[in-house]
Amino acid sequence: MELHDGLEGVVAASTSLSHVDGDRGRLILRGYDLEELAGSYSFEAAAALFWQGLAEKQVSESSVRERLGQARVIAWKRAVSMMDTAKTMAPVEGLRFLLASLVDAEPFPHYLLTTAAMAVFTASVLRARAGQAPVEPDPDRPHAEDFLHMLTGGAPFREHVKALETYLVTVSDHGLNASTFAARVIASTQAGTISAVMGGLCALKGPLHGGAPGPVLDTLDEIGTADRAESYLREKVRAGDRLMGFGHRVYRVRDPRADVLKNAVVQLREGKNRIRFAEQVEQAALRVLAEMKPGRRLDTNVEFYTALLLDAIGLARESFAPVFAMGRVVGWTAHILEQEKSGRLIRPQSRYVGPMPEERRAVAG
Repeated sequence: MELHDGLEGVVAASTSLSHVDGDRGRLILRGYDLEELAGSYSFEAAAALFWQGLAEKQVSESSVRERLGQARVIAWKRAVSMMDTAKTMAPVEGLRFLLASLVDAEPFPHYLLTTAAMAVFTASVLRARAGQAPVEPDPDRPHAEDFLHMLTGGAPFREHVKALETYLVTVSDHGLNASTFAARVIASTQAGTISAVMGGLCALKGPLHGGAPGPVLDTLDEIGTADRAESYLREKVRAGDRLMGFGHRVYRVRDPRADVLKNAVVQLREGKNRIRFAEQVEQAALRVLAEMKPGRRLDTNVEFYTALLLDAIGLARESFAPVFAMGRVVGWTAHILEQEKSGRLIRPQSRYVGPMPEERRAVAG
């Protein structure tokens, strides 16, 4: 059997949900280019698009909005009773802890409940860690707006809601990435949506999957001023360090998600944020990489503008992984539903490289 390290180049599933064309820098979601959806589709409309034909009944933007509102209320009641424990953990660990409180016997559709719970649990944990009481969700608000309402306790700025919604749609799905594959493997055992979403979150929290946006801001902190950017970045490259926010495992050209989020970030540029400075750092980084890594196309990826967008709307770095999960859970749940319909257990093989019994006996003899 041929070994594909890291499953590179292995096709492990058929899906109608998303296609990543790394050579052309194209991301297709449910038959739409990303650029057609992000910024024009609401979170609920995008979720309905993903769940359509896979959920137990017909879904629409309006039905998803109504039922997500109901599900947020259910999740909030669960969160309040467990917040004293959850607030002692890092936000992503607190989110995992609270998700584990959901059980497979929950009567509400699990794809809706887990999507609602991501927002409610994340906002509640972040407030509790700041010494603030959790804010009850408003089921009549749109999902992204209600998250910011639960997080701040007030009416969020319209431009912040728009930027967050664009982000959540942008990261909703991205092919058979590590967390989505983990969720599909678990779903293939018929363990249930809640368990499969938990598995996706556990994979996402690993630094090689969802952990780079925070370090992008760390890099900006270390650079300090635009005039230091090029010398700092050159030293990093000479030392063999990775420039956070540049390059991607799949894309050989610019990550299309970066352009979508950059357009969203531009709308926030006039606020009290570091966007203009970051744009100068980005240009310096692209010059340095083109000069010092001429054989590789290392372009800006989604994490660079994720960091700027989430920072500009007031989210702390420790919230970045849970907020990523708030968007990606739409893709996870759709993949889970799709995998369950296939009814096929995912069971790859491995190559044994240990000793054979006769070899061990020969050495012992």
